[in-house]
Amino acid sequence: MPPLQSTRTAIGTPCPHFDLADPRGFRMTDRDAAGKPLLVLFLCNHCPFVKHIRHEVATLARTYIPRGLAVVAISSNDPVQYPDDGPDRMAAEACDAGYCFPYLFDGTQEVARAFDAQCTPDIYLYDRDHRLAYRGQLDASRPKSDIPVTGRDLRAALDAVLAGRAAPPEQLPSVGCSIKWRA
Repeated sequence: MPPLQSTRTAIGTPCPHFDLADPRGFRMTDRDAAGKPLLVLFLCNHCPFVKHIRHEVATLARTYIPRGLAVVAISSNDPVQYPDDGPDRMAAEACDAGYCFPYLFDGTQEVARAFDAQCTPDIYLYDRDHRLAYRGQLDASRPKSDIPVTGRDLRAALDAVLAGRAAPPEQLPSVGCSIKWRA
């Protein structure tokens, strides 16, 4: 199946409400990040696009969380069709990837639908008022490309938002595997 691109959500759109738990029982809502810029990442365990960037995502979080960013990853894939993406394997993936942020499970897929998430990875950056500032790719690298994973596009948006400025206007869609919707 060919890669899928994220859809274009209007800049300024409010962050949808979410209240989810990770496999270890930690709960997080969007309100837990009130007053902080919020990075929401739709990820999964098996996608080659996510595997390609996962260490940069972990590095990026370790760099920006101390600067005031809240980060959360959400897995919305159907674990019946894709058992590798189920909650029982998410905790191990978070540890293996070095994620220092919650990796939440969206078992009903309602949160993914509220965000209009399409692919993994799908990246949303909200400003301090939780208005969408950036919806796009981590960088131009893709699996099997010669382009190094740097996080360049998302880092530029993060630097701007944390400084109270608008994210760069050129925002290229994220590309990855489709979210695996339940039948």
